Amino acid sequence: MEKSNTRKEILKASLDLFSVNGYEATSISQIADAVGIRKASLYSHFAGKQDILDAVIDITLDGYVVHSIFRNSDWSDPAFTNDKTGMTAEDVADMVMAQIRYILHDPFISKGRKMLQIEQFRNRKLAELQTKLNYEDILKYFKGMIRFMIGQNVLKSADPDIMAAQFVSPITVWINLCDREPEREDEVLELVNKHVIQFFEVYGK
Repeated sequence: MEKSNTRKEILKASLDLFSVNGYEATSISQIADAVGIRKASLYSHFAGKQDILDAVIDITLDGYVVHSIFRNSDWSDPAFTNDKTGMTAEDVADMVMAQIRYILHDPFISKGRKMLQIEQFRNRKLAELQTKLNYEDILKYFKGMIRFMIGQNVLKSADPDIMAAQFVSPITVWINLCDREPEREDEVLELVNKHVIQFFEVYGK
């Protein structure tokens, strides 16, 4: 196995284990066994388990930067909102459902999210990352979207913080349900679509 391929296999096996057992409960020996290499060989690729975790997080964040609607968005920037004028409830529903499909099926994002759920009460750094990715970034995005749509006279003027929380909270619950019971994805996506449409019926002008 070439060195670059071995490194990728180590990261993949590590994330597989971290997403099931958690970071703390996974040993270097378990990772080496999963890859099919000696423990000593693993250390020629990574300094230790923390080094592996840092690389796993970097890959996960790179995926978010490239694909997530929540990263690098600024609803106050005309360059960002230029193609968003005239967005309908159906447009928003399609956007949200596409994002859900991405985070459920991208292997690094999906398993990375499960790892964060397991480790959020044991690892301060991972707890902070969990809060940022799965709370702060999401609420910031939808607060911005709601303010923008209020300004566009699409939605009624109300508290954007509360509106964003009302919009996001059920979706978060349904994503967690899919993590536990992936066979319910179609049911969840249908609920998300109905939820978004009803949100616009309640707050729309």
